[in-house]
Amino acid sequence: MLEEIFAPRSVAVVGASPDPTRLGHTVLKNIITNGYRGAIYPIHPRAEEVLGHTAFPSVSVVPGPIDLAVIVIPPEHVLAVVEECGKKGVRGLVVITAGFKEVGGAGKELERQLLALVQAHGMRMVGPNCLGIIDTVSSLNASFAALMPEPGEIAFMSQSGAMCTAILDWSKTQGIGFSRFVSLGNKADVDEVALLQAWNHDEHSKVILAYLEGISDGPGFVAAAREVTRNTPVVAIKSGTTAAGTRAASSHTGSLAGSEAAYEAAFAQSGILRAHTMSELFDLAMLFAYQPLIRGNRLAIVTNAGGPGIITTDAVERNGMVMAQLSPATHERLQRELPPTANIYNPIDIIGDARSDRYRIGIDAALNDPHVDGVIVLLTPQAQTDLAETVEVIAELAAAHDKPVVTSFMGGYSLGPALERLTAARIPNYTFPERAVQSLAAMYSYAQRRQRPEPRYRSFEVDRERVRKLFAEVRASGRVELGEVEAREVMEAYGMRLPKSQLARSPEEAAQIAAQIGFPVVMKISSPDILHKSDIGGVRVGVGDPTAARDSYELIEYRARKYSPDARIWGVLVQEMVRKGRELLVGVSRDPQFGPLVAVGMGGIYVEVLKDIAFRLAPISEQEVREQLRSIRTFPLLRGVRGEPPADIAAIEETVLRVSQLVTDFPEIVEMDINPLVAHNEGEGVIVLDARIILQ
Repeated sequence: MLEEIFAPRSVAVVGASPDPTRLGHTVLKNIITNGYRGAIYPIHPRAEEVLGHTAFPSVSVVPGPIDLAVIVIPPEHVLAVVEECGKKGVRGLVVITAGFKEVGGAGKELERQLLALVQAHGMRMVGPNCLGIIDTVSSLNASFAALMPEPGEIAFMSQSGAMCTAILDWSKTQGIGFSRFVSLGNKADVDEVALLQAWNHDEHSKVILAYLEGISDGPGFVAAAREVTRNTPVVAIKSGTTAAGTRAASSHTGSLAGSEAAYEAAFAQSGILRAHTMSELFDLAMLFAYQPLIRGNRLAIVTNAGGPGIITTDAVERNGMVMAQLSPATHERLQRELPPTANIYNPIDIIGDARSDRYRIGIDAALNDPHVDGVIVLLTPQAQTDLAETVEVIAELAAAHDKPVVTSFMGGYSLGPALERLTAARIPNYTFPERAVQSLAAMYSYAQRRQRPEPRYRSFEVDRERVRKLFAEVRASGRVELGEVEAREVMEAYGMRLPKSQLARSPEEAAQIAAQIGFPVVMKISSPDILHKSDIGGVRVGVGDPTAARDSYELIEYRARKYSPDARIWGVLVQEMVRKGRELLVGVSRDPQFGPLVAVGMGGIYVEVLKDIAFRLAPISEQEVREQLRSIRTFPLLRGVRGEPPADIAAIEETVLRVSQLVTDFPEIVEMDINPLVAHNEGEGVIVLDARIILQ
């Protein structure tokens, strides 16, 4: 739980100052004035007391034990103080001081030494270069934030201190409360993984939010998030995934930002809900913190206006939810109790002059219907609308049922007190109904995720030693790129099917090999120095007889030597011409944070033009590869359209899993392409036509 940081029995502020303009003064004042009940020790070399508390010249002379030390002094003095804290037996540190890794050069080395000291003394540290930490459970505000958040059930972590202060200020106006609130800073010790582990099974936090600029330990993050999301929803917003954003993240915190595809895959595989905007982040936070988990995707809408009801209905369908089919008993009740002009079907339109009594009828009927999993209440303020009474009705009925209820009160000027009461009643209100639907859809996605069984990983019998020996030979020759013949050997060692082929070293040998394989054949230049064979005319397809094989050999070799006079030419690969099928790409790139990222998509223009490709981090489970393949937009083409039989989807999935095992077994593979992988009809398998592998 990192109790030494979030629930300390005593806190020392190193750098506490009598001067109100100094940061140390602000931090100490925040601890004193926000209800912290433990012992407080200001540390100042000359002052006798600060803010009414006895001051001490150093940590070592404090008479009692210290659980947490908050450090707000110039960076050049931090190491000496941390050493002193270690000897004193301090268990936790919050280093607010900046001037470390984020400034580069000497600052990076200073941070390395700081972390070494922390670890040597068995302490835990938040920071350096952070706003501090706030814990409303222990009433501890060990930060220089201007505000103390309201108590709540949202745990929040952020790598940006400025983002923390902005969110704190905004949350006060919205009535949103937090349990834990942490500015991670440079994350030298305590990072997002440590906080996820600490907040797992936290009885005070119903949802965890994260603003991330970079992840230090990708595999550790995925493993921790997988564990946590079984019990607690985690919603994250990741900045710095565009080219410009990545540069900004690096200069801001010194963190290395991974690729957009890697983060999408990491969040998908670990069960994290990704928010793409700050409003979406808190839309989801309020829903998870305030409402019970949705059990299904059937929604009912209760509205006093037809137009918003239609807009919401459209949003339900667009977000993969369904409009609940109300039971006959519900229809009968609504018909009996509502005016004849009301719509008793879903959406339930109680007409513009509806007061709270009609809202009670519509909402109660919807919540009691067994075919309804969640209710959206829409309200446009009209002359007859009794806002205060309607809010009380919504709050009462929502509290009486174990189904999520959200509202979209559309307007502004007249809604202030009503919105405050909704927040107090823990009813999430969304300015526009589309956001309400999106939030419920995300909650349903999380609910489905929780019901999944543990991931199953398939392991294949392979020849690792053969691949290990081959890689050593490639490195010994001074290369990192495998030639096609070598790449074929790797594929074979990992059980992937390849067309019959053989390397020819002369025109005559090419004709003989082609005759043995059987005409027509494909012929390709074989060179470790020529990556894109087609671009130089180094590939001939449909070579139909011995004479054509000899001529093709000479032409291919001539073109290769003209294109690249210094290239090493091993010969020409003569290959069985595989019958037509559906072509796919299976590729691998290695992300600096998360490791091997496996891609799959339809080949040709689908990848090159439409960018229709799905990524997962290796190792990939059986469930994940099924989801990965089905997430590409062109998956229906594999299932078969217009009478075309389905492709061998099981064989495609197996190939992706074999690639996943290969790149997990051999981390030195930094890039790999199987392009194309030809998939034949169901039951007929797949075949690797070409492969490319690059080592670290």
